[in-house]
Amino acid sequence: MAMKDKLHTGELYLPSDKEIMHDQLKRLDRLYDFNQTRPSEMDKRHALMKEMFAEIGEGCYIEPPFYSNMGAGHIHFGKNIYCNFGVTMVDDTHIYVGDYTMFGPNVTVATAGHPILPELREQGYQYNAPVRIGKNCWIGAGVLIMPGITIGDNVVVGAGSVVTKNLPDNVIAVGNPCRVLRKVNEHDREYYFKDKKIDWSEIE
Repeated sequence: MAMKDKLHTGELYLPSDKEIMHDQLKRLDRLYDFNQTRPSEMDKRHALMKEMFAEIGEGCYIEPPFYSNMGAGHIHFGKNIYCNFGVTMVDDTHIYVGDYTMFGPNVTVATAGHPILPELREQGYQYNAPVRIGKNCWIGAGVLIMPGITIGDNVVVGAGSVVTKNLPDNVIAVGNPCRVLRKVNEHDREYYFKDKKIDWSEIE
């Protein structure tokens, strides 16, 4: 089996393989172009995003700089996704993100891992595991999401958390390692932040 065919199987492979590197560099050149765009060049940004991503829905907004190991070539975005400054997606294999999900600044989503055995790391071996993030999630600033993780729909992950285990739908999770704090509940229909009440008459 060719090295490039092992990107998505979870098997050990060498990312320095010439065929992989050739494809990766082309993708990274396009990502470089995206990160050099001016704030006023929104049409250019949207055109580049459609070229870069494996899939991307309407209404997505990404604040440069955006970092991606495969130039977003293995990233699947739904619609209306927002990425704040400095988001890193190590997309050596697939990353799936559902509609309306938001990423705070400096979030890292990693799919790549390296073997524990030093001799294998010395030779440069790597393996990948896909990450799946559901719809309508809020991933707080500085969150780290590890390879192979699945996060359900409507999940809030607190700033600085390190997600090492799957998270179910409709929860708030925080910490290192990240743990479920509580479920999203009726209190959240009344208050949006501490003692700040939602004025539903002002919500469109």
